[in-house]
Amino acid sequence: MRLGSVAARLTRRSRSNFYYAFLVLPRPRREALYAVYAFCRTVDDVADTAGDPEAQRQGLARWRAEVARCYEPDGAPEHPVARQLALAVRAFPIPRAALEAIIEGCEMDLEPRVYETAEQLYPYCYRVASAVGLCCIEIFGYTDPRARLYAERLGTALQLTNIIRDVGSDARAGRVYVPRRDLRQFGVTVDDLREGRYTEGFVALMEHQAARAREFYAAARAALPPVDRRSLVPAEIMGRIYRALLEEMAARRFRVLGERVTLPARRKAAIALRVWAAARLGRAAGVPA
Repeated sequence: MRLGSVAARLTRRSRSNFYYAFLVLPRPRREALYAVYAFCRTVDDVADTAGDPEAQRQGLARWRAEVARCYEPDGAPEHPVARQLALAVRAFPIPRAALEAIIEGCEMDLEPRVYETAEQLYPYCYRVASAVGLCCIEIFGYTDPRARLYAERLGTALQLTNIIRDVGSDARAGRVYVPRRDLRQFGVTVDDLREGRYTEGFVALMEHQAARAREFYAAARAALPPVDRRSLVPAEIMGRIYRALLEEMAARRFRVLGERVTLPARRKAAIALRVWAAARLGRAAGVPA
């Protein structure tokens, strides 16, 4: 089996929104993105697998060692995904600190955490999402340093969207990412989330979270360097698909406690095509319907 196919299969099998962004890339960049995404999925699975937290920490420590091997001149990673990641690291300037931040984000999920405010939540969003974006833009290519700020802001927007989508399942797994201050403001408890109690207070709470996510989408858009618009098309596709997902959840009045809201594949493909075409023509793609 060709090594790259391991990472590619993980990406396709996940039906990830990211897959549609990767399709517009030439093959070398696409293979590198597959490797980064597969790395993220694999370390996330280490943290998500039920079991002894200490064993999970050891598993993540092994991945930290694998990342180190990727950057050693004669390093020989052991895991198939790590070997593919090493090829990506040698072909593109993927920052080691960003890969290590992703592992740190997974470690944060090993024990229940309380986020009192949104400001306390943002470092987590940076590690599990913005750091991924910082890896990706090095593969996409850019010339203006503002692309890094764009990646950080977009990553936070994507993660806040994920938090809304998974708020019920996360609560049942013992993880609550909605700031406790917001819960109190709208009269919603952790038990309400866990038990799937759909109330007007819950809808208002989710509207509040969505407004925060929209602010980050807008901030990312403002930071997008015009000179790099074409090279950053894959990131824009990811952002537009997730923004469409956010608005779909809002249109359903955030009925997310008992079901996972997704977009049909054809709609994601249409968004990807529209963003790609707009970049080629040198105009803004607009917000996808």
